[in-house]
Amino acid sequence: MGRPKVSIVVPIYNVEKYLRQCLDSVVNQTLKEIEIICVDDGSTDSSPEIIQEYVEKDNRVKVISKPNSGYGNSMNRGFDMAEGEYIGIVESDDYAEPNMFEVLYRIASKNRLDIVKSGYYFYYSIPTERNEKIEIVSKARENVIFCPATDFKAPMEMVEFFNLKPTIWSAIYRRDFIRENNIRFNETPGASFQDASFNFKVMALAKRVQLIRDAFLHYRQDNENSSVNSVGKVFCVCDEYAEMQRFLETNPVNRGRLECVCKRIKYDSYMWNFERLAPKYRYIFIERAAMEFKEDFEKGTMNPKYFEEYKWKDVKQLVEDPVVYYTRKALNQPGYTSKAVRTIKNSYSYKIGRLITFFPRKFLGGIQSVKDDGIVYTFKLGCKKIARGLSWLKDQKSR
Repeated sequence: MGRPKVSIVVPIYNVEKYLRQCLDSVVNQTLKEIEIICVDDGSTDSSPEIIQEYVEKDNRVKVISKPNSGYGNSMNRGFDMAEGEYIGIVESDDYAEPNMFEVLYRIASKNRLDIVKSGYYFYYSIPTERNEKIEIVSKARENVIFCPATDFKAPMEMVEFFNLKPTIWSAIYRRDFIRENNIRFNETPGASFQDASFNFKVMALAKRVQLIRDAFLHYRQDNENSSVNSVGKVFCVCDEYAEMQRFLETNPVNRGRLECVCKRIKYDSYMWNFERLAPKYRYIFIERAAMEFKEDFEKGTMNPKYFEEYKWKDVKQLVEDPVVYYTRKALNQPGYTSKAVRTIKNSYSYKIGRLITFFPRKFLGGIQSVKDDGIVYTFKLGCKKIARGLSWLKDQKSR
């Protein structure tokens, strides 16, 4: 076989339960001129043995074995090894339709595309097996070839496109486009959401993109956690948007509009992250979000043209009073009547809780303050802030 038409990167970490279904779907593609790059990120289950079975049966299957270093590093290693004209991704707990890469490659090569992106399926294996098709483009627009950074005239149209779920595995990418632009995944160890900045970069730089309605990739939903309970994961999404900002500042792209879009989709991503965090971490995340958006307002990168009116009001309230914003979000849950909300807000325990929630982020900031200013200064500053807080609490109690 000469040069592969498509290189398929499969990042793998402790996924023995689903790995055979995934690899079967890849080796049985109707497009035969492919290479399959399995990147084992230090699995401790039987995943390495399963990979080896496929290596021995099919010479198109290659393996990179490395110590655990995270998803971003795995993807970069796989992309670096790829020799195909295009690069695709299949996550190791998902699976692909047999004709996925034949169809995507045919469209991409015919139209000289940097990226072609398809719909996908939400796949559920329990309690009964079912697939829910998600179309990412209307029938009228699926044959349109466009440049995301320049071809959208209306701000909200641009937002709508960049706000699509990243689904980096429902697309293929021209390898030379990736290499020429040095597009890399963020390699924050142990982090999540590293598809977010990658998707933003490729769409910001691509000149020829096409979306299609057909769906091929089955995106497993049974293997996802509903909330984040690790403090190390709380701010992972922030790392991705910091990487997007770094990218905008160092690349010759349509920065003005893209920066406005970035801040708009950042708001949605942060609120999505807020909803899935364990309750004990939600307030410190809101404080971090308020601080970041305040800086964005001060830099002039927040533009109401890129927000719905109600979301613009929301983000302004987040910056002006994160405690009130958090209270509204936290209490606006099913089962809370307006009377219940008033009762909670008027209770002394709520006012104490409001004071207590102020401290976790200040503690995290205090660690940095010790590093920057020394323990004596930090201690004195902390005492002053506690005194102000207690004064506020006393005032609330007397009302």
